[in-house]
Amino acid sequence: MKRLFLTRWPQTRAWQIFAFLAADAFVLALSLYLAFLVRFDGYIAPRYLSIFLSVLPLAVGVKLVVLAFFRMYRFSWAYVGMDELVQTVLSCTGGSLAFAGMLFALRHWPAAAGVPRSILGVDFAFSLLGIAGIRFFKRAISHTFHHVRGGTQIGKRTLIVGAGDAGAQLVRALQDEKGSPFLPIGFVDDEPAKQGVIIHGVTVLGSRKDLPNLVLQRKIASVVIAMPSAPARVLRETVKLARESGVKEVKILPLLSELYSGEIKATDVREVEPEDVLSRDPIKIDTELIKESLSGKRVLVTGASGSIGSEICRQVLRFGAEELLALDIDETGLFNLNRELTRHFSESRVRVIIGDVRDRKRVHDVFSAYRPQVVFHAAAYKHVPLMEEFPAEAVKTNIFGTRTVLEEARQQGAESFVFISTDKAVNPTSVMGATKRVAETIVRSPHDSSSTRCMAVRFGNVLGSRGSVIPTFVDQIHRGGPVTVTHPEMKRYFMLTSEAVLLVLQAGTMGRGGEVFVLDMGTPVLILDLAKDLIRFYGYEPDQDIAIVFTGVRPGEKLYEELLTAEEGTEATTHQKIFIARMNNTLSERDQDLALQRLWEAAQDGDRSAIIAHIRSLVPTYKGDA
Repeated sequence: MKRLFLTRWPQTRAWQIFAFLAADAFVLALSLYLAFLVRFDGYIAPRYLSIFLSVLPLAVGVKLVVLAFFRMYRFSWAYVGMDELVQTVLSCTGGSLAFAGMLFALRHWPAAAGVPRSILGVDFAFSLLGIAGIRFFKRAISHTFHHVRGGTQIGKRTLIVGAGDAGAQLVRALQDEKGSPFLPIGFVDDEPAKQGVIIHGVTVLGSRKDLPNLVLQRKIASVVIAMPSAPARVLRETVKLARESGVKEVKILPLLSELYSGEIKATDVREVEPEDVLSRDPIKIDTELIKESLSGKRVLVTGASGSIGSEICRQVLRFGAEELLALDIDETGLFNLNRELTRHFSESRVRVIIGDVRDRKRVHDVFSAYRPQVVFHAAAYKHVPLMEEFPAEAVKTNIFGTRTVLEEARQQGAESFVFISTDKAVNPTSVMGATKRVAETIVRSPHDSSSTRCMAVRFGNVLGSRGSVIPTFVDQIHRGGPVTVTHPEMKRYFMLTSEAVLLVLQAGTMGRGGEVFVLDMGTPVLILDLAKDLIRFYGYEPDQDIAIVFTGVRPGEKLYEELLTAEEGTEATTHQKIFIARMNNTLSERDQDLALQRLWEAAQDGDRSAIIAHIRSLVPTYKGDA
C-alpha cells in the first residue's frame, strides 16, 4: 500500500502544483539574493543583508500571486512552446512590476526605501531565467534523452506526410510520449524548400510522389497524414498512394477544430475516415470571439448525446466554459459522453442530466437549480420518414419541447438561447421540417420582459452524424453491397460536424435576438457521386465490385434541399459563411398562439389530419401530404 501511494502521489495534479510553487519560491528568493550580490560586487554589507531579509517575503509572495494570476500553474509543461514562453515572460515582467509597485507604495517603510533601485532590473533577469529554466528543464531532458537512446526507441516505422507546423508538433509529441506506437523515420512534403530539412531530428526525405519508393527503402509500416488544412483532393491522393504502396496502416491528424485542447498530441492520431477525403471548403472562425462569449460561463446543451449536441459540448469546454450541463433523455449516450468529456477535460466541471425537454417540471427544475447563462437547444427528432409516421411526437418534441426550454431560459434570465434548426425547414415537405420551421417562429417571437438573446441557426447535413447517409453507405459497403441511393438526382449540402458547430458558436456571438442565421454550406453534393466516392475510398469499383441500387424517394424527402426560400433573401453578416434570413410572420401573435394551442390539442389526441392542418396554418409553405 505504501509503495502504491508513493508511486501515484507524485503524479497527482496537486503535487505538481505544490512542486512548482516550492521551486518558484526558491528561484525567486535566490534571484533577489543574487541581485543584491551582483549590486554589491559579491559582498552584501550587514545593513543591506537585513534589508534583503525584510523584503524577501514581500518579493516572493507578490510574484507567486502574479504567476498564479497568469495561470502559470495550469499549463501542461510537457508540451512547452512559444505560447508558454511568452506567458512566462509576461508573468515575470508582471511580478517584477508588482514588486516595484509595492516598494513604492511602502516607501515610508525603511526596508522598502533602502532597496537599491538597480537591483530590480537584475532581479527581473535572474527571475525570468530561473522561472523559465525550471519549466523548460523537463522538456530539454526529455529531448536529450530521446537522442541519446537513438535506435533503442520502439514503435512502427512511420512516415509523416506534411512537414508543416502540424507535422512538427506531431513528431515532437511522438518523441515525448513513452510507449508511442509510432517511430518517425522521415517526412514527405511537396514544398521544394523543405526537401532535406531536419525537423526535431527527423529529415524531409522527399515529396508525396516519392512515397512508394520510401515505403520500400525504409521498411515503412505506417503512414500518418499531418495536413489538417489540406484540400480533400490532396488527402484522397495521399491515401491512395499510401495504400498502393502496400502500407496497411494509414492514419491522419484531424482538423485543428476537432482537437480537444488545440494542441497536437500523439493520441490525436486516428484512422482515416470517409469524411476526411470528401470535398469541403475550409472555414475560418473567430475563435477569440467565441472564447470571450463562453469563457467562465455555465452552458446548458440539450440533446447533448446526439451528433451535434455532443460536438457542442466538446467545443464549449474547449473554449473555457466554467460548467457544462449536458441534458438528454438517452441514458447510455449520456454515460458515454460523460466518460469521454471527463477523460479529455479533466479540469472542467461536467454535469450530465437525464431529462426530457417535453417535461416542463423537469426543465424548470434544471434551470432553477443551475441557472445556465448560455443555452444551446439541440434536442429534436430529426429522421424524416419516422416523423412522417409519428407526427404527434415530432410536434411535442420539436415545437413544444423547444418552447418549454425557451420559456425557462427567458424566465431564469439566460444571456442567450441558440436553437439548432435545419435546411429542411425551408419550403418544408416533411413533418420534421415543418415542425422545425414552427420552432424557428417561436424562437423569433419577441418577449418584452426578457433580455435573453434568442436566435436560430439553420444548416444542412453534417458528415457522419448518427443516422446520416455516410454511416449507412459505409455499413452497406462493409457488407458487400448493394449501396442504396433513393434517386440519381438527389442532392444534399454537407459540412463537417466540428465546422458546423463552430459556425453555430460563432453565430451565437453575433445575434442580438430574433435572427435566423443561415450557414453557407458550400456546393450541394450529388448523393450518387458521394456513394461512388465512398466505394472507391474502400478500394472497390462502383457497379463492378459494389452495386448501386436506386430505391425511390421516401415520404417527406426532397430531391434538393434549400437553405432559403425565394421570398426570404438574406442579409450579410461580418462572417462570410453566416447570413441572416429575412423572414416575415404571416400570423399575428394572437393567431399564432391560438394555432399553437390547437396544434397541441391535436398532438395530444394523436389526430394526424388535424396536426397536418394546424401545421399548414402556421407554415403556409408546407407542402406535406395530409
